[in-house]
Amino acid sequence: MFKTRLISGIVLVALALVTIISGGEILFATTWLISVIGMRELYRAMGVHGEKTGILELTGYLGVTLYYAALYGGEFYQLGALLAALILLMCVYVFTYPKYQAGQVMAAMFGIFYVGVMLSCVYQTRELPGGTWHVWLIFLCSWGCDTCAYCAGMLFGKHKMAPVLSPKKSVEGAVGGVLGAALLGALYALAASHFGDVQASPAMYALICAAGALVSMVGDLAASAIKRNQNIKDYGKLIPGHGGILDRFDSVIFTAPIIYFLAALLLGTV
Repeated sequence: MFKTRLISGIVLVALALVTIISGGEILFATTWLISVIGMRELYRAMGVHGEKTGILELTGYLGVTLYYAALYGGEFYQLGALLAALILLMCVYVFTYPKYQAGQVMAAMFGIFYVGVMLSCVYQTRELPGGTWHVWLIFLCSWGCDTCAYCAGMLFGKHKMAPVLSPKKSVEGAVGGVLGAALLGALYALAASHFGDVQASPAMYALICAAGALVSMVGDLAASAIKRNQNIKDYGKLIPGHGGILDRFDSVIFTAPIIYFLAALLLGTV
């Protein structure tokens, strides 16, 4: 299992390097595709996806596609796309009644926002001035925090952070994850200033990574809570040794919007 996870992890890192460094339409298309796959996993878990792909599910995919297309037009069009998605879902609910329950319709809209909108911030961060460097903070926060928290928890973990939801996670591990992410951010700032064309403050990058790490843990636990509610172990089997897209990107989903807004506000990119 460890070998499988290691190989899958290396492949994921390689794909991330290629798509994020390329940016532009390649990253746009990749982020959209990951969002659709993640939505399908969530829809399966939440009962929106049945034995066959239904019109409610297809409308959800249409909604997230409209939102991604609206990224080229600005905030006004993004809001319009989300409102259009909600109206379309309600039309499906009304005109196919009683085929779908209200909970399924809400889950369909939730999938658009939780997976599609939040993951789109990876692409949006890359498109910011200096985004070539800022976008990597998302992965330093999420995956770096995971690794540091695991190591700190194994070495020092005594107090359970969420004993019912995730018994293996400890307060000490969480502290180690945040501090580790902050340290990675500071080191990354030094590297970015030396090799890149940005003036990166180690203190500012450390602060952003610490904040992102805190939120990334919430994202991890939120994804776990949904799985426990729906009595499933993994969201999918797409990534050998890791599960589905949502199993691997659960913390990234929460971290990406935080890094996008903090990068825009604190690093003077807007």
